[in-house]
Amino acid sequence: MKRFSAYIFCLISTFVLAQENDLKRFTLDVNTYYGTILEHNPDIAHLITDHPSGLILSYNRKTYGFKDWESRYNYPDWGFSFIYQDMKNRFLGENYGLYAHYNFYFLKRHLNFRIGQGIAYTTNPYDKETNFVNNAYGSDLLSTTYVMLNYKKENIFKGIGVQAGISVIHYSNANFKAPNNSTNTFVFNVGANYLFDYDNEPEYIPSSEEKKYKEPIKYNLAFRSGANESDIIGVGQYPFYIVSAYADKRLNRKSAVQVGTDIFFSKFLKELIHFYAVAFPELNVSGDEDWKRVGVFIGHELFINKMSFISQLGYYVYYPYDFEGRVYNRIGLKRYFGDKLFGAITLKSHGAKAEAVEFGIGIRL
Repeated sequence: MKRFSAYIFCLISTFVLAQENDLKRFTLDVNTYYGTILEHNPDIAHLITDHPSGLILSYNRKTYGFKDWESRYNYPDWGFSFIYQDMKNRFLGENYGLYAHYNFYFLKRHLNFRIGQGIAYTTNPYDKETNFVNNAYGSDLLSTTYVMLNYKKENIFKGIGVQAGISVIHYSNANFKAPNNSTNTFVFNVGANYLFDYDNEPEYIPSSEEKKYKEPIKYNLAFRSGANESDIIGVGQYPFYIVSAYADKRLNRKSAVQVGTDIFFSKFLKELIHFYAVAFPELNVSGDEDWKRVGVFIGHELFINKMSFISQLGYYVYYPYDFEGRVYNRIGLKRYFGDKLFGAITLKSHGAKAEAVEFGIGIRL
């Protein structure tokens, strides 16, 4: 998990430091919240005993159109945030999370949509002797995502503004270590914001870029890796390797569509097959089944400056052992370094069932 946390920290640092430095106008905001853990899985019903509460602290760098991508997305904010959550259950404990986020604005900049991705520390994860009741978090470090929808009003009085809305906060270790039933908390939040140097805020610069944008088909090679564990507690964590090749075609300045193939080498699946063959002969698993898989996928990539958000839907065409079904999906973030090289953090799942967090590098030609 140390390597996992270091990678996340580097990504967040790169995200923040890579942004442009034309005008350093920023806001700070604070939200308190109160909500409930959603029963997305009946296996966590015993952990939903009260209403979680907490605090969200955020730093938001404003944009004004000095770069073309800023006006393209209606002048979003980028920044980072910290979340404290008291799960109000002694087996779940408390969570502390650090995130990188974007804020997108609608309805004359009064409606604010935020999406954040980061890493969290939980104080009371599963332990087979001292905390076997917690089947939601198998490790003390978790992958975490949150989305927030606020009605927001800035600079009402001398830089001070207010906001209120709803949020969903997700915690999971993406099967890095079992158990991993995860939690999703739906909350109502309310808070205040402060705009620094509020009396010198510049005007937003209208877009001057050409609306039409063309780019030839690009060919991508990517290598992804990491470690994960099956749902059988104690079987162990094993590395996985994924080789991907795909083509993408830009539709416009924001979007591209993708089509390609993945080859999966997942050692946890090899060990799971062996475990079932030995421990559960009634399942008719011989132990000789091939644990490798090959999939084809279609996808979409949303470009935001040097970052992009990817979403892919795949189908296993080579599937010798049945594990979680033939359809899989992948979502995540990419960061481009120059015109060709990129790094990525993605989550591979089967529906809502996570299989692994993937750390990847690649080239786009």
